Amino acid sequence: MKDERRRTISRRDLQRNENFGEVSPELGELDAAAFDELMEEAPDEGLELLSQMAQATDRDLSALARRLAGRLVLDLARTGRARQRGVGRLVRGPANESSSDLDIDGSLDALVTARAERRAPAVDELQATHWTQPLTAICLLIDRSGSMNGERLASAALAAAVCAWRAPEHFAVLAFGDRVVEMTSLEGPKTSEKLVAEILALRGHGTTDVALALEAARRQLETSRATRRLTILLSDAEVTTGADPVPIARGLDELVILAPADEPEHARALAAASGARLAEVGGPMSVLDSLRRVVQ
Repeated sequence: MKDERRRTISRRDLQRNENFGEVSPELGELDAAAFDELMEEAPDEGLELLSQMAQATDRDLSALARRLAGRLVLDLARTGRARQRGVGRLVRGPANESSSDLDIDGSLDALVTARAERRAPAVDELQATHWTQPLTAICLLIDRSGSMNGERLASAALAAAVCAWRAPEHFAVLAFGDRVVEMTSLEGPKTSEKLVAEILALRGHGTTDVALALEAARRQLETSRATRRLTILLSDAEVTTGADPVPIARGLDELVILAPADEPEHARALAAASGARLAEVGGPMSVLDSLRRVVQ
């Protein structure tokens, strides 16, 4: 019980958030309309509060918050489409419900047959054209050293959701401090909803071994046959234990560092020394916007 209390947030502590009373007016309640209004007005604050409620001692509230978070971060990850990277190619294949470019020539026989039989052609009888993109494998590294507050948890959950959406069968998520915890591997991704729930349950632990984390990402990605192998480091990149991360960072195919804008110095130094790309982020929605540009 002592450990359970330590790992959850009491209602009294949640009430320190000025938005909590509107969103959860009673024990075990989550007012979806009030939360939607908060997300419209201040999405970063809404996501931070949702992450805090997912850790609530009130189990009914925690369950509601985690269920909502699983849906919300996936919806946010799918919103909008940035410019696609890499050289794609136009291919023809069976149409499906999401196809937008019907190949009339390729579908002509099916259209003629359906007309002769006085019926509408089935979608899978038609041909469509679409662009294929190079296969991408992603390893997301979540720094869990120090305090995992609501903002950091929301940012991590959103980052994982973007990776799951962009590379649903080819992504891994590792949490690290002074050791690395495999949340999902490249070989066996979890459902996105389950992964988000587990990220929201993370607690801060240990010192920061960036080299260990980057080496774990390298091992995850080295077996992939993807044409693009991307490591995303969600961290301020301050090394408090372990080896120099620069040599390992230089050996990665592609490294992107997402660092908090209020403490970017160590991340800037690592990016400059290793050739990594750096984005300085100010909150969950900033992380989301940066990742869309990087991974889509």
